[in-house]
Amino acid sequence: MKDLTPDPTTLDPEETMPRDRLEALQLERLRETLRHAYENVATYRAKFDAAGVAPDDLKTLADLAKFPFTVKDDLRQAYPFGMFAVPRNRIARIHASSGTTGKPTVVGYTAQDLDHWAGLVARCLRAAGVRAGDMVHNAYGYGLFTGGLGAHCGIEKLGATVVPVSGGMTARQVQLIEDFRPKAICVTPSYMLNILEEYHRQGLDPGACPLEVGIFGAEPWTPAMRAEIEEAFDMHAVDIYGLSEVMGPGVAQECVDTKDGLHIWEDHFLPEIVDPGTGEVLPDGEEGELVFTTLTKRGMPVIRYRTRDLTTLMPGTARTHRRMAKVTGRSDDMIILRGVNVFPTQVEERVLAVKGLAPYFQIELVKAGNMDAMRIHVEGLPGADAAACGVVLSREIKERIGVTCEIVLAEPGGVERSQGKARRVVDNRAS
Repeated sequence: MKDLTPDPTTLDPEETMPRDRLEALQLERLRETLRHAYENVATYRAKFDAAGVAPDDLKTLADLAKFPFTVKDDLRQAYPFGMFAVPRNRIARIHASSGTTGKPTVVGYTAQDLDHWAGLVARCLRAAGVRAGDMVHNAYGYGLFTGGLGAHCGIEKLGATVVPVSGGMTARQVQLIEDFRPKAICVTPSYMLNILEEYHRQGLDPGACPLEVGIFGAEPWTPAMRAEIEEAFDMHAVDIYGLSEVMGPGVAQECVDTKDGLHIWEDHFLPEIVDPGTGEVLPDGEEGELVFTTLTKRGMPVIRYRTRDLTTLMPGTARTHRRMAKVTGRSDDMIILRGVNVFPTQVEERVLAVKGLAPYFQIELVKAGNMDAMRIHVEGLPGADAAACGVVLSREIKERIGVTCEIVLAEPGGVERSQGKARRVVDNRAS
């Protein structure tokens, strides 16, 4: 693999800013963010008042612990635009992600927010070894999902050439990689394994492909998967992190020269690690739930947003900004299937919405080749056309949740019943 270490002179000044200056900048931006949110978002005003705190109570960064958390349900209850901190006509773009109720959580960006976002993704790409003039194959999905457009604008901001392929049509992905000769690819790691399968199917040598680095995000992936990808393609594989509620891709990035965790861009995002049960702030080095406060977002600032991702904060290495370890899991029951967040309650809603199906179901996670797949085990009611109901359910899940699944029709009584707590998810991917 080639040495892709960036030239230090090309970095943003903030990336190597001394910690004392960085923390002074964070405090200044945090005070303004709290004030902006309190004055312009009814949800925050009510939450701050109920907690007995006001923006002026923030004297140090540690004082942020006095302020209440934001959770996904706050965004759902404010649907669609109640979390916006500027008039709707100042929102330049809207993205959305699905929530457990089936109603999406909506996020909005001002023109300035979009410029910051593009700049941060460009910073990530540079840390991954991409340069101005390079070509980047962007296989993240476009649309309301933040991945595709978020990466796209960052590639352009860097001055690189973007190939906006989006997801799917794997044979075409391979053809364009071979014909266009891009240096980098942005894609989910599991789909990269699908591309690897297609290389083998076409009789091509993946080790001879032009790709030098992959920027992988939108789902957890293991060091073993990194090793498999790097060995097969003779390329670097690095991690990018983000979530729609905070911004999208570009919140944190693994540097290609160290591959020792993801540097969080702390000039724009203030991270905390808290105990998932008590909410108590934990010191760096202890694993807990990752919490983010935005420092520069104007359209939709978020204060102490509980991501449910479990990780650890560590000192900076390649940059002065702190690092987060790879996410080890989640503090809730969310399933991430090919980059799409899926909750059992979403599936339950769709099962209950299909007349002719019994109100019992179970999700089975399996491997379909190198890809994760989902089966939904259900039962038909007596006298109902169960097969037709299964077709309707499959369509509903695809359209409403955004994933393709296999519907398995069981005989009456064939789906496991609750013995106190329903076992909604059975993970057979390792079996």
